[in-house]
Amino acid sequence: MDQDLRMQIVSWLQEIGINSQPTDGLATSLLLSLCFLAAMLAYFIVKRVVIEGVNIIILRSKATWDDVFVRFRVLEKLAILVPAVVLNLFIPVAIKEQAVLAHLFDRILSMVLAILIIRAIYAALDAINEIADINLVNRRLPIKSFVQLTKLFLFFIGLIICISILADQSPVYFLSGLGVATGFVMLVFRDTILGFVAGIQLAANRMVSKGDWIQMDKYGADGAVEEVSLNTVKVRNWDNTITMIPAYALVSDAFKNWRGMSESGGRRIKRSVNIDVNSIKFLTDDERIRLGKVNHLKEYLPKIFSEISEANASVSDIDMPVNGRRLTNVGTFRAYLQQYLNHHERVHKDMTLMVRQLAPTTEGLPIELYIFTNDVRWTHYEAIQADIFDHVFAILPEFGLRAFQNPTGNDIRSLKSVSLGLDGGK
Repeated sequence: MDQDLRMQIVSWLQEIGINSQPTDGLATSLLLSLCFLAAMLAYFIVKRVVIEGVNIIILRSKATWDDVFVRFRVLEKLAILVPAVVLNLFIPVAIKEQAVLAHLFDRILSMVLAILIIRAIYAALDAINEIADINLVNRRLPIKSFVQLTKLFLFFIGLIICISILADQSPVYFLSGLGVATGFVMLVFRDTILGFVAGIQLAANRMVSKGDWIQMDKYGADGAVEEVSLNTVKVRNWDNTITMIPAYALVSDAFKNWRGMSESGGRRIKRSVNIDVNSIKFLTDDERIRLGKVNHLKEYLPKIFSEISEANASVSDIDMPVNGRRLTNVGTFRAYLQQYLNHHERVHKDMTLMVRQLAPTTEGLPIELYIFTNDVRWTHYEAIQADIFDHVFAILPEFGLRAFQNPTGNDIRSLKSVSLGLDGGK
């Protein structure tokens, strides 16, 4: 499409009767029309034939990761480059008689090309981030942070290229000026820089990943991590509220990550039942015989009673309760709980399983259950814990024990009624 072609178009226009002065302008218009038609035809061929054919092959393939590129229309965004390239090549030639206009068109089209290329790369980056989510790569690496940083970098590169095209200067000229503005850039993008560095630390140390349950009281966060981005970590709390935590705060401040609990397969129950110390006593023979019928005590009681009998064989005045060894109801209760939990199908047997006595307080003697459930799901965990302690409280009277409870209004009224009855008797 050079001067000879232009002269041929002018001659053709003269042959069909257009021989006035504006023929050169008509030739230019016709050349421009041909350029746009060529661009549209190239776009139609690429989009309707090449792109759609490739998309069909991708969708029919066994791999699933490439379907994400179809969903984000990466190839369609690349197809738009074809007409832009055609126009960029031929329009300046078509109007080269008008040097200023040709130069302006060349700059504008070059700038459009740069923008379209960055736009296509953006779509490819979004697709990569989606693939990382599907393959759970985001649990190990902050892919979204890298994607966002790359987008930010491309934005500035594209901005510098566009400015250099419009100013007709080398991009190196503008890049050299960034050194002067380093302080300003550090100030404006402080959170971005801190967030990126924090993201690398979080990923390298596997401190937090998408899907983790974290608790950070300082920011009111207690829930599952939904997103780890360049600047923030998005947490959906259990009440469905959203908390946004600065990424660098997770590095500089303390927080609790429950991932270890989830991965271990066991969730801890650490709860006590407070025994009224006034209900603690030695077991009588009748109580020992009755409790000997309890399945979880059939092995324990004969064994411990045999040990006690041997220990007391040489003790004089054994009838005195303070002499020798005796079985207590609270000790038997602890032994029962240990066997009960050992046989419980929802208690994790490969983790710590312990029934222990804590220091007595003004609220009684705490008997603590330190165990792990074999189901870490919250609702199932709470149900298992409730079932166990339902049984613990219900079984206390069988051992002659009472749970400690502060006096209630009913207790006060009962005492008052007794007091009034005694006074009336007088």
